Amino acid sequence: MDFFSSPDLWVAFLTLFALELVLGIDNVVFISILTGRLPEHQRPKARFVGLSLALVLRILLLMVASWIIGLKSTLISIGDASALQLSGRDLILIVGGAFLVYKAVTEIHEKLEGVEEHGSDGTPGTASKSSTFARVIVQILLIDMVFSLDSVITAVGMVDQLYIMVAAVVLSIGLMMVLAGRISAFVNEHPTVKMLALSFLVLIGSTLLAEGFDVHLDKAVIYGPIAFAIAVEALNLTYRKRQAARRHQPASDPVHLHSKYEA
Repeated sequence: MDFFSSPDLWVAFLTLFALELVLGIDNVVFISILTGRLPEHQRPKARFVGLSLALVLRILLLMVASWIIGLKSTLISIGDASALQLSGRDLILIVGGAFLVYKAVTEIHEKLEGVEEHGSDGTPGTASKSSTFARVIVQILLIDMVFSLDSVITAVGMVDQLYIMVAAVVLSIGLMMVLAGRISAFVNEHPTVKMLALSFLVLIGSTLLAEGFDVHLDKAVIYGPIAFAIAVEALNLTYRKRQAARRHQPASDPVHLHSKYEA
């Protein structure tokens, strides 16, 4: 009942909810990129499973908040006392950041210069669909762990009430589940947006690596250019649609990116 009578708790909840959405967008974009490699009928299921795993991980980590705080204790020390010291959180950020950079760069290469894979019957798009679905889910789970850790640390640092943290996480991921399909479709239908999203993932992964090595960057330095790039791309898309409308014809097909499951 304190929640309904306390303006401070309402402000904390709304602020945390907004932050969880911002942090969750990165997760949704990554899931959209990965599920875009799957056949069309498997993508909704993969998105649902991926976001469900993110929700479960966040709630579990919130319930062991004291363990999360303990991850800041030094596990590895390189050199003397003033040299590099790595905690459990640092190691997770380093591994997660490296994985994110690797996956994003690999996706960029495959989309631009990749070749179509063929199944055992020689037709495109039939190569190990079930095992590929499993690999995509495993990759989503790995990166969910990194994003969940960042999300939970943010939540623990803002409020003390567990129910507020859980409510903010559940509502933010619930909203992302509703919007994930639209975000995924938009990213996959616009090659320039997909390349931009992959570039953002490289930038975010590099930021995670830097934080893992105790190099702290101002978030505005990261998200400022990202917001500017999104605004420029939105203007480009709007201009393209208006030009097509003036000619009374559909917008011209964008450049074709390689797709592992495209016939």
